[in-house]
Amino acid sequence: MHASRISPDILEASRRRRGGDHIFLDLDPRRTAHLVIDLQNGFMREGAPAWVPNAARIVPNVNMISRTLRAAGGYNVFLRFTCDDHESRSWSVVDQYLTKQRRDIFRQAFLRGSEDWKLSDALDRADGDLILDKTRYSAFIQDTCSLHAALVARGVDTIIITGTMSNCCCESTARDGMQLNYRVVFVEDANAALSDELHNGTLNNMASLFADVMPTELVVRQLASRESAG
Repeated sequence: MHASRISPDILEASRRRRGGDHIFLDLDPRRTAHLVIDLQNGFMREGAPAWVPNAARIVPNVNMISRTLRAAGGYNVFLRFTCDDHESRSWSVVDQYLTKQRRDIFRQAFLRGSEDWKLSDALDRADGDLILDKTRYSAFIQDTCSLHAALVARGVDTIIITGTMSNCCCESTARDGMQLNYRVVFVEDANAALSDELHNGTLNNMASLFADVMPTELVVRQLASRESAG
């Protein structure tokens, strides 16, 4: 698990702007979706092409949020990073960010149907949960994932973000979600990156501008209390 830390200066500035430590302490489970981002074998299996060692360590917290929100009447959405050479909206520039060898390994790993592309068996999933594929870091890029349409159809206005990597797909989705008018909760101990430094850089960005950063315990307590209230 990461040693999560937000800069005291950023926390204080955020408190002044927002009027307190947290702004979304009124979660309505029925209008909330838990986005579980890229917890696939290719990110979680030791030695896999995109292995993130901390990803396996956050699974108990991810599952706790999934179970609690499901029981309270909300939605769990499991997102899979997918390589699709035949998609209608090309993303050719990404090839310039990787060597050919690395690009070929990564592409093969996350082709639809491969073992590394599949969701980890460690995840708590149930009938009624959504599984969506995305071909970009952000799940909100038009024509590359159907997430936004699915959330609008269900009346969702709040998203809880967990998964990997904190500083890539999770952060990208959070940033775009906020700008699409979603209330964003970024769970500090249920997101994983390749280092504490990268993870905490994202937490600082989230606390500054894009999300309400919360620990799992606070998220679960809010959702459970709303479930009990009926």
